[in-house]
Amino acid sequence: MSIPDVQIPVNVVRIPVEWFMRHERAVEKVHERMVRTARALEAAGIPYAVIGGNAVAAWVGSKDPGAIRNTKDVDILLQRPDLQQAAAAMSAAGFDLAEVSGVTMFLDREDPMPSRAVHIIFAGEKIKSTDPCPAPPVKVGIRTPDDVNAIGLPELLVLKLIPFRDIDRVHIRDMIHVGLIDDALAGRIPPELRPRLEEIRANPDG
Repeated sequence: MSIPDVQIPVNVVRIPVEWFMRHERAVEKVHERMVRTARALEAAGIPYAVIGGNAVAAWVGSKDPGAIRNTKDVDILLQRPDLQQAAAAMSAAGFDLAEVSGVTMFLDREDPMPSRAVHIIFAGEKIKSTDPCPAPPVKVGIRTPDDVNAIGLPELLVLKLIPFRDIDRVHIRDMIHVGLIDDALAGRIPPELRPRLEEIRANPDG
């Protein structure tokens, strides 16, 4: 029995090159903001560590650069006693300290959108009062390709397990897929967070 030819119409969708350029520029701006932050804090001798999506990218990229996800903002871990000194250093670099919806951040004067700010988490403090445990200490684990301090892997995993949002679960799966999370690392996670981690390890593909 012969199979008849079937003509399937194909609609060609043309995506304006400006969209790609805009996306690339947005990614570049995040990296520029991260580097400016790092240089300002390092020049002032302030301990810090990049956390969030940029830290995940640094760790994932150390195993598989092709598995890196882009992120739209910069998150850093600071010690609260260093905040005013950090604010002075960041002001000289073009950032203004602000509190928006309960979140402490540095707004970029060139682009003062809270969603694109440098967001601050304070070491040793709960991000939300209902969190199961506080944020970890400022502990550097890796230098990014941009020569920026990124948080240690166990501390990063804790910071992803505490809020446990959709994006956090995605980032944890990315780290699992490139081989960053094993039994030894899981054993270093606070007991109250381990069920969340094991939930993902049991179903890493979601």
